[in-house]
Amino acid sequence: MSRCDFNAQRLFVDADLAQGTNVVCSGEQANYLRNVLRLRPGDPILLFNGRDGEWRAVLGDGSRRATTLDVGERVRAQEGGPDIDYLFAPLKRARLDYMVQKATEMGVARLRPVLTHRTTPERVNVERMRANAIEAAEQCGILRVPEVDPPEKLERVLAGWDPARILIFCDEASD
Repeated sequence: MSRCDFNAQRLFVDADLAQGTNVVCSGEQANYLRNVLRLRPGDPILLFNGRDGEWRAVLGDGSRRATTLDVGERVRAQEGGPDIDYLFAPLKRARLDYMVQKATEMGVARLRPVLTHRTTPERVNVERMRANAIEAAEQCGILRVPEVDPPEKLERVLAGWDPARILIFCDEASD
């Protein structure tokens, strides 16, 4: 990896990545790259999609609403990680964002919100959790983005639990 790779912005994309391909950014991504980061055509960026590894790319021509990225060579192979499902009762918004970020940084495979007797279901925003997981992966340089499952009742999750999988339970009231 060259020195500029450590300073280059990392960006998650949904597209398949391969050398010589072009990736079309979403309007939101194009705005971020051009207006927030103030990148210009030819500026470097690192791309990942959680499947194909990390790739060098350069910002192509476009506008503030539509931008392409020209994919170069792969700089890191896709990394695996532990097969960990992180089950949690959703928290208030800011705390939930923080928890999703830290769980992503630790490398969990799946985020699974579970509804308990005291959970307020209106607080569960799966799209927001996914966006926080992507942002955490971009910022800390990991290539793996956890799946984010829709909320499910805890009783149902436990009833369908594979007995071959280890289950660790944290009881805050326990000695």
